[in-house]
Order: sequence, then structure tokens, then C-alpha cells
Amino acid sequence: MTSPRTVAILGSTGSIGTQALDVVSRNPDRFRVTALSAGSNLDLVAEQAVAFEVDLIAVATGTCERVAEAIGAYAVRAGRGAYRPQVVVGDDAAVTAAGSGADVVLNGITGSIGLRPTLAALAEGSVLALANKESLIVGGPLVKAAARAGQIVPVDSEHSAIAQSLRGGRAEEVRRLVVTASGGPFRGRSRDSLREVTPEQALAHPNFSMGRVITTNSATLVNKGLEVIEAHLLFDIPFDRIDVVVHPQQMIHSMVEFVDGSTIAQAGPPRMLVPIALGLSWPERLADVDVPVDWTRAQSWEFEPLDDEAFPAVRLAREVGEASGTYPAVYNAANEVAVDAFHDGRIGFLDIVDTIDRVVQDHATSGGEGIESATLSVEDVLRADSWARHRARTVLGLTDGRPTEPLSDAEGALR
Repeated sequence: MTSPRTVAILGSTGSIGTQALDVVSRNPDRFRVTALSAGSNLDLVAEQAVAFEVDLIAVATGTCERVAEAIGAYAVRAGRGAYRPQVVVGDDAAVTAAGSGADVVLNGITGSIGLRPTLAALAEGSVLALANKESLIVGGPLVKAAARAGQIVPVDSEHSAIAQSLRGGRAEEVRRLVVTASGGPFRGRSRDSLREVTPEQALAHPNFSMGRVITTNSATLVNKGLEVIEAHLLFDIPFDRIDVVVHPQQMIHSMVEFVDGSTIAQAGPPRMLVPIALGLSWPERLADVDVPVDWTRAQSWEFEPLDDEAFPAVRLAREVGEASGTYPAVYNAANEVAVDAFHDGRIGFLDIVDTIDRVVQDHATSGGEGIESATLSVEDVLRADSWARHRARTVLGLTDGRPTEPLSDAEGALR
């Protein structure tokens, strides 16, 4: 009998992490969790540690003593008082978990802080189940250079769908990739009608319940812009052969069009269980991960073009992806600052993407074009990330206590 795959889960208390542990719990003969990393949800990670008797627990905040105490309390209540895992705490805790030597490392961290753990997992030779798209996007050349063929398995539902569909043909037979988008809560609205959108409205995603940043990114379609860059990096398809189509039901997760005119689409409920399970078990499939589409029920699926005028984030992402180097890191970092400012009531909804565009253009005039992808280093990426965050705060008037003035359309217009 084949030994279970060992698994390290980064971001174990988030949506991806908790669903991954659900998959593991239903397949105990296939997987054994050896490492967990979390941010600050100590109670939940302690409960997870005891439930799965994990060897290594990595927590970003707190102290080793406090983490060990919380785990010990749960262990006693569960009748496993002798359980004593290794505990690491601090900014590099997730890197330690990622490099612990598990067969599979699921990176479910949100944001560019996932870059170092991604590189640590690849350096250790683990299969990287990648849900942290930002680490690939901001560190594209670094991550690709560090990965051997087949070492990265995408967990984003769109890229998992493409990977599954690509099994239907050879690379040279692919004409284009079609990435689907729900359109978010503001699908069909004009740019002008989005000026008074509130944070509460932006978080009302029609299909998914996600964290604040990801849900807002879905409303601005920044998330889809990031996914276009990710698709380019994962599958080596030029940007002019990657399309985005709005599909509000999100039953088809993405498609691959082949040179003979046929298209292969991957369909399933708008949930993450199948992509997560495939990330852990690739290239094999697990049984009964989710409920399939009920083809006996009458239903309609819609498809419509993306409105680039109302939602320019995808067009800007293509420009950023083509520029490569540190530009994707700047795009991502400026967005994170702008999203926080929006939810703090400092700027309007349209100012989010306008701010990204302004910071990207400023990066071009401040020497950003001098950093080539071939010579990109982790330090280059982190410096660009830090610069972009500072520049975004300056543009928004967040560095000196002055009230923020919304950007005009002219200032935020894509060039």
C-alpha cells in the first residue's frame, strides 16, 4: 500500500486552509498533515494541530510559550495530553513550514508575503499547490526559475480548470485560454454609476464568501487582472492569447480553445473543493469531493464580454504583465493599499484602480524599467513592493494626516 502523502498547509485557518483540512479528513489514507502555518487565529490553529496531530506548527504572531499553551489545552480536552508538536513563531514561521520537506505544500496565504514560502517549498523539492497567486505574479521569473517541470499545481479555480482542460491536447494545439469571471456584484453597471459604491456593497459577492481583499478585488476585477498574469506565467501563453469572458453563474471555471476550433471547458459548482483536492492529489482525482452539476435540471448559463471602460483593471494588468520585472509587484502592492483606504472610507471605489494606474505610471518614471526579469531578485521585488505601498499612500494623502482627495478620471486614466 502506498504511504500517505505528507502535506504542509500555509494559511490553515483561512478559507482555503480549512477546506483543505476537510478534504484531508475525508481521505485519511491518502494524506497526513505534517505542518500548519497561520497568522493570528491561535485558537483555531491549536484545534487543527490537535485534530490532525501535526508535527510542526508555525504562527506569525505571539510567542512559542503562548502557542504551546493553547495547543496543550486543546490536547488535554481531546484526550491527547501527551501531544507536543514543534512550534515556531515569527515573521519567517511560514517559510519554515514551507521548507519542512512535505510532499505537497499548499500555499493558501493571501498577498505578496507568500513569496518567500513559495520559494522555500520549491527549493525543498515539494510539489507546490499554489493558491497564493500573488507570489507567482510578483516573483514570476524567480518562481519559474526555481520550479522544475510539473512542480507547481494551480489551485485557483480558473487555473485548475485550464490545467484540467489542457489534458485534452498538446501545447502546440492550443489557440487561446479563456478565463471566466463572475463580473462581481457590479456586473453591467457603467463606470459613472460606480462612483458612490460603498464597502458593504463591494463585499456582497454574488457567489463566494471570501476575505476583504479578495472580495473587493473581485468587485474591481483586479483579481481577474492578476489571474491573467498568473495564466501567462503558469502556461506560457502570450497575453494576446488569453481572453476574459464574464460568466455570472461561475459554473464553467475556464476554457481552452484549440486550433481545430474545439473548446474544452471544465464545469462544476462555484466552489473551491475540487481545485483544492486536485492541488493535493494531482494528477489523480479523489472520489466524491463535491456534488457534480445536475444536468437533468433546466438551467441557463450566460456569457458576455468584459466592459473594459467600467472595469479597466484587466487591461492595466495586461500592460503590467507585458512590462514584467517589478511592475506586477507594484500593481499588487498599490492595490492592497488602495483597498484598505477604500474600506477605511478614505477614497471612493473608482479610486482603487485609478490609484494602481497612477503608481504604475510613477514607477515607470522612477526607474522601474531598469530592472529586467532575467536579473530580478527577491530583494528587487520587496523593494518595489515597499516603494509602491509608500507611493500609493503618498498619492492618496495618507502619509501626513491630510484628508484624501479622490483622483480625477484624467489622473487615473490608463495610458
